[in-house]
Amino acid sequence: MWLLPTPEIGSHLLRSEDEVIIDEVTHHWICYLKPVLVVLAGLALMVASLFVHPQATLFLLLPGALLAAWGAYKAAEVRMDVFVVTNMRVFRMTGVLSQTQATMPLSRILDITVHKPLLGRLLGYGHFTFESAAQEQGLREIRSVPRVDERDLTIQGVVQRAGLRGPRQRGG
Repeated sequence: MWLLPTPEIGSHLLRSEDEVIIDEVTHHWICYLKPVLVVLAGLALMVASLFVHPQATLFLLLPGALLAAWGAYKAAEVRMDVFVVTNMRVFRMTGVLSQTQATMPLSRILDITVHKPLLGRLLGYGHFTFESAAQEQGLREIRSVPRVDERDLTIQGVVQRAGLRGPRQRGG
């Protein structure tokens, strides 16, 4: 998706505290399907405008251009929605024209629920639901996470290495 903008994550890291990125999670490719289809429909209308009566051209060209622009904007929204796991916290950045950032320290993560719908199991994505002391925030649900099981293990490992959970209990 080299035509789409990319979020600037490095400037949000606490370099003075030696914060480093462990994982940067963008949406699964399936999230781009609808915007791409909208762009293609808009382009088809614009191409069709070449083959109609000149007085009718505007009735296809204008809606086609608007559809293509709207689809491109929706694809940029998907691209600019990124979830980042660092050695100190998790945060999410969203927005194309205006941006929002939601942050949660690792110590506030109480539980993570992983949901894998049937289509997600077939295509390799799932959804996270974070349980924390502050429920209403921009980090409660992270949807369409590629390789969700690997990402869950990464977060659990970071939380464990940070010493925020007790030692592992071995059954026996």
